[in-house]
Amino acid sequence: MAQDVLIEIGLEELPARFIDDAEQQLLDKTISWLNEQRISYDSAVSFSTPRRLAVLVEAIAETQTSIEEEVKGPAVKIAKDDQGNWTKAAEGFTKGQGKTTEDIYVKEIKGTSYIYVKKYIEGKPVQSLLPEFKDIIESITFGKNMRWANETLRYARPIRWLAALYGREVIPFEIAHVHTSNITYGHRFLSGKLTLEEPKQYAQLLKDNYVIADAAERKAKIVEQLHALQEKHAFQIPVDEDLLNEVKNLVEYPTAFVGNFAPSFLELPKEVLITSMAEHQRYFPVERDGELLPEFVGVRNGDDFELETVIKGNEKVLRARLADAEFFYEEDKKLSIDFFQKKLSRVVFQEKLGTYTDKVKRVQKIAGHLAENLQLKEIEEIARAAAICKFDLMTNMVNEFTELQGVMGEKYATYFGETQAVSQAIREHYLPNQSHGSLPATVVGAVLSIADKMDTIAGCIGVGLIPTGSQDPYGLRRQAMGILRILKDQHWNVSVESLMEFTLAVLQDAGLTLQTAAKEELQSFFVSRAEYLMREENIDTDIIHTVAGNQLGIFHFTVEKAHVLSAEKADEQFKTSQEALVRVLNLEDKVEDKNQMVNPSLFQTESEKELHDAVQKIKGTYTDQLEKQNSEEALQLLADLSADIHAFFDHNMVMDDNEEVRKNRLAIIHELSVLILQYADLRKIAWKQHA
Repeated sequence: MAQDVLIEIGLEELPARFIDDAEQQLLDKTISWLNEQRISYDSAVSFSTPRRLAVLVEAIAETQTSIEEEVKGPAVKIAKDDQGNWTKAAEGFTKGQGKTTEDIYVKEIKGTSYIYVKKYIEGKPVQSLLPEFKDIIESITFGKNMRWANETLRYARPIRWLAALYGREVIPFEIAHVHTSNITYGHRFLSGKLTLEEPKQYAQLLKDNYVIADAAERKAKIVEQLHALQEKHAFQIPVDEDLLNEVKNLVEYPTAFVGNFAPSFLELPKEVLITSMAEHQRYFPVERDGELLPEFVGVRNGDDFELETVIKGNEKVLRARLADAEFFYEEDKKLSIDFFQKKLSRVVFQEKLGTYTDKVKRVQKIAGHLAENLQLKEIEEIARAAAICKFDLMTNMVNEFTELQGVMGEKYATYFGETQAVSQAIREHYLPNQSHGSLPATVVGAVLSIADKMDTIAGCIGVGLIPTGSQDPYGLRRQAMGILRILKDQHWNVSVESLMEFTLAVLQDAGLTLQTAAKEELQSFFVSRAEYLMREENIDTDIIHTVAGNQLGIFHFTVEKAHVLSAEKADEQFKTSQEALVRVLNLEDKVEDKNQMVNPSLFQTESEKELHDAVQKIKGTYTDQLEKQNSEEALQLLADLSADIHAFFDHNMVMDDNEEVRKNRLAIIHELSVLILQYADLRKIAWKQHA
């Protein structure tokens, strides 16, 4: 008879940011294990709260599915001797499979005969396999692990209980000296120890004891309560999805409430208030007609018992934090940008890269170079913004509320009399602050953002601080994607390679010692980020390697070429052109002298002359189209050569026995290859085979 299975891991409170991923891992690993073990089941669902991760598998089979498996052995020439008798290799193979040589049969694969046997694998009782859930639990990974007591297991938080049931029976195993049982626990303060009679009662039993184990249901309950408060108080709660997900993972039984703070605190910048509420206290700010109100919405982990006391406690905590912010704000305004600038020289940005003052000087040079190359009219604003872009890091406010770096820079710069362009650029140069976050809206902010990020990336990689696996403490991947997205968004005609080379030169001029392979590492790093971005635009990997394999160049044009080639890859009408251009590139490696010029006097056929003339005819226009970044027009000019290319190959032996003729024909190939490769290396495309 099919039974249900429940596995629950009881823990000390997990960090909210770990929970969703850990729950998904538990579910995915459970399903994978069931499939690998050939165990059928009806459904599998997962649960999570700050204190538990669980999975419920319904109607699990009593036994594994039995299978008959074909097992391949050695080749017949090894399995039989010269007299046709089975060798020890054949006997050993069959014995290892629990068979005899009488069970052998032969099958041929690609012209070679091999021996086989059929092996019947009878399914085991599922109950005997379930203790292997221990391995699933131990294999869950977290962003940060810890060890506790004398345990060797590394986990996000200590395991306090393990509930494991197969029907009404406990599945026996232990982890970190915690043994499985049929015991779980309700809400930490509103309930206690609970006995599970069977897996299916799990969710309802917990709900009866103030634990909503279904994370989606818990989130929906919070949203429902927020809507009810909006209607009751006639205000709006701008719900940030990230904050909502975090709050969902901070409580087991949510109860939303409204608190207040003194209206005088509304004199503080809106961002300070929201940060104090959302980032520090996990409260939702409250608005009416777009204006912030002196109220907030919190979510209690529990019921509404003595809720007024809870509200007063939360109001007291927020009042203290806002009072600190008010003090810092007023104290900072008594000082000056120059005062904060001087303090930057005493703060290390990175041990091998110097202080923040050193960094600012490098950013000024990179920003100035970029502005000059792009011939921007905002030269003065860019120079000033670059010079003071980090001053707010030394303010009391940012020291207390690090999330407000840049935001307070804009506020204080405006207060101290800087122009709007300069003030806004100080905030925008931190953008995008997430991989897909908002980009700078102004030219000054975009230039400064690129300069700052390029200095950080090239500096870190230059001194060997290369991200590995999930470790990227300086956020280099996010910053590289930010640079590429800004370049694409602004349509700036500056190559990624020229930016990298100039930045490395600035670092070296500043006296920093860079690794020998810094340039190659930096190129590889940016290419990997570019590939990631282009994949998100549904560009195939082979197309990405075609346009970005050698260099990224002017990034927005590189992406545009990728889209053009993606369309042509599936176009039947482009097939003839594709074949012609790839035929040319395939011979490029045969060219011995890349500097040899084509000599028309050595032409022996009309097709040689016609191809050479056709190339000369389009060369100027083609170069002009590339400079204008007309990707479709440039590719069409190459495609128009396809008839002449095919005629050339049909009527000429390129690798002629006559050395002069051969080299001259290869010179034609090289001249054309150079043009094609200026667009992309079409050899890397996995061209579709048309019917």
